[in-house]
Amino acid sequence: MDISLALGGGGSRGYAHIGVLRRLENEGFRIRAVAGTSAGGIIAAAYAAGYTPDEMETIFSQLDQSKLFARSAHEGPSILGLAGATKELENVFGDSTFADLEIPCGVVAVDINAGAEIDLSEGRIVDALLATIAVPGVFPPKLLGEMQLVDGAVMNPVPVSLARLLAPKLPVIAVVLEGVAEQSAGKLPVFPLPVPVPVPLVERLTRTRVAQAFNIFLKSVDLGSRKLAELRLRVDDPDIIIRPNVKGIGLLDTVNVHQVVRAGEIAAEEVSPDLKKMLAWPNRLRQMMFPHRTQNDTRPA
Repeated sequence: MDISLALGGGGSRGYAHIGVLRRLENEGFRIRAVAGTSAGGIIAAAYAAGYTPDEMETIFSQLDQSKLFARSAHEGPSILGLAGATKELENVFGDSTFADLEIPCGVVAVDINAGAEIDLSEGRIVDALLATIAVPGVFPPKLLGEMQLVDGAVMNPVPVSLARLLAPKLPVIAVVLEGVAEQSAGKLPVFPLPVPVPVPLVERLTRTRVAQAFNIFLKSVDLGSRKLAELRLRVDDPDIIIRPNVKGIGLLDTVNVHQVVRAGEIAAEEVSPDLKKMLAWPNRLRQMMFPHRTQNDTRPA
């Protein structure tokens, strides 16, 4: 059963996409195209490059998440840098381009100079990924030609439109990663640091006004992205929506990768019967004849 995937953004929640991919493969679905925004873009590109879900889980679980946000001298204005993330992406993709990928793939960014959504499916993969993950103000924008590119979630948090463009005749499954609006009482604000810092000092730093303001900004970005995602999903109308239960995980939280991956597996497993039913030929034919259908939105219990 051939499908196209749209993998949404969500920072540290993005590892859930790996679990979704694994479960879909195990259920016999053939992923023929994949689009991604932000963290979803990284997983989309890795899958299109031929990495299996097992290989991706191993790679990401071995990362030192505390070193991803180091700054380099040439990076543009931002609170945190992407020097560490750049190094890790280059370890995975090298100088490969989208033309080297095994299946069609694209990621979404936003050109803040033109105020336009940009679909990236050509050129060097690492450059495109550094654009799609560049949360405005938090990470430096990526300069490509005359474009100043930032996180695609600014305009398209779940790139259903791009997934459909990559494979117009295939049903689109959208994977949506939702956060939580507030933190638990007493929980320290999340303030990832670009260099190793002793725990007592981290606790002091996370209580500063700057750290608290940064955390408020991140939560506001997350809220806006989730609301925009719901609006775009209504317009772009994917055939199926999968929502891994990743509530409580912030955009830049340090996480147990295996647990987040498992959340994706569980979500895909729960909707597997609905997936097979909706994507069966009788239903596909009915949808083509009567396109004004009710979207099947599947949520975790």
